[in-house]
Amino acid sequence: MANLRDIRNRISSVNNTQQITKAMKMVAAAKLRKAQDRMTQTRPYASKIEEVAGRLADNSSATNPVMRKPEEVKNVLFIVVGSDRGLCGGFNNNLFKEVESRLHSDFQNHLDNKTLSLVTIGKKASAHFKKRKYNVINSFPGFFDDIKYDATSRIMEAATAQFVDGDFDEVFIAYNEFKSVIAQNRKVQKVLPIDTEDITKSDSGNASKQAIDYLYEPNSQAILDRLLPLHLNMQLWRAVLESNASEQGARMTAMDSATENAKDLERDLRLEYNQARQSAITTEISEIVSGAQALSEN
Repeated sequence: MANLRDIRNRISSVNNTQQITKAMKMVAAAKLRKAQDRMTQTRPYASKIEEVAGRLADNSSATNPVMRKPEEVKNVLFIVVGSDRGLCGGFNNNLFKEVESRLHSDFQNHLDNKTLSLVTIGKKASAHFKKRKYNVINSFPGFFDDIKYDATSRIMEAATAQFVDGDFDEVFIAYNEFKSVIAQNRKVQKVLPIDTEDITKSDSGNASKQAIDYLYEPNSQAILDRLLPLHLNMQLWRAVLESNASEQGARMTAMDSATENAKDLERDLRLEYNQARQSAITTEISEIVSGAQALSEN
């Protein structure tokens, strides 16, 4: 009977776990809906700012320090956007593996010379890269508890200032881009220096728009100086929102799988319990019959 008691305890434990994972799935679904709304509202705005900035820089003589192309790439900065919480499948690990693969394939010399630095957003990213002795110059654990544009812009503005001052020659952002509830695209995107040729490539097919001659007020330089920092801030803000939506989708999928696994495990345990119970009953009946026969013979 001790075996039956152990099985009953396991069934109770699995059932409680199933209720928790089901509740977490529902919470993640509610958060995903809100995160998707913020993300889809930001995407067109960020894309249009990128398009306008690219055309302005391409069709005028205006320049900006963030467009500076270094003769030699000596110092590199990676901004890695992870998550604050776990239980979201391979959301973090897949991104971190992609980043580390990129670092060791393209920036091994910088790693050896300790000229590659990281800024991590989220507890998981901070813990992962600090544990592996990467040069993490700044970390922002708990960032996703209250996502704000101002906090994101301060991170990007600090990176931009360091680039302008010559502390870094290239700046990259690594994050999970939202594709669907069950899939994310792992992206490593160079944001500094701004390459206007790359920006205008996606819009080069529309020759009529490229041929328009704009009048700038007060002048193209003033507009570019205002627009490019906003473009950079929006790139990181978009990455944060994409990552947040991807995290909630990954967590919802992971908790749904955990709930289904708990159901399968509970079903198997109940079958095992019924078999053990039937075996115990059969044994007891056999003992009773044997005892009755022994008494009748006496």
